[in-house]
Amino acid sequence: MTSVTIVRPTEADKAAWRRLYDGYATFYKRPMNDQMADRVWGWIHDPKHPVECLLAKDAGGKVVGLAHVREFPRPLLASTGGFLDDLFVDPASRGQGVVDTLMKALAELAAERGWVSVRWITADDNYRARSVYDRVGKKTHWVTYDMDPAPRDPAKK
Repeated sequence: MTSVTIVRPTEADKAAWRRLYDGYATFYKRPMNDQMADRVWGWIHDPKHPVECLLAKDAGGKVVGLAHVREFPRPLLASTGGFLDDLFVDPASRGQGVVDTLMKALAELAAERGWVSVRWITADDNYRARSVYDRVGKKTHWVTYDMDPAPRDPAKK
């Protein structure tokens, strides 16, 4: 197991974060460009935006993992939870405890913030990640849907 430290990103981490975020986008076959990445990087550093980032650094200081998380309201429970949007570990660092350290840090953040849970989704065929998720969390019975927004009426401003 590699020694891993969890940190908040600084400007000096941008290129390393981007390398991992590009890897994450590639894994999910999603487009990524400078404008998109810069927007997310901006969110991470905007204290008024809900998206936060945790970076995992190995003993040599190399960024080897990332997690993007945000708080979300749980109206039926009159509480808040954390939502893990993105989790990615450098393929060369997998199997070395990086994801376990990130998940532990997320659990500690949840306790610190008083979140009732940390929730996430993953692709059904993401078997390697699911083996970790089955160990650190519990699968829910909820089915996820996406709905496209209604077309905008150009006459309405």
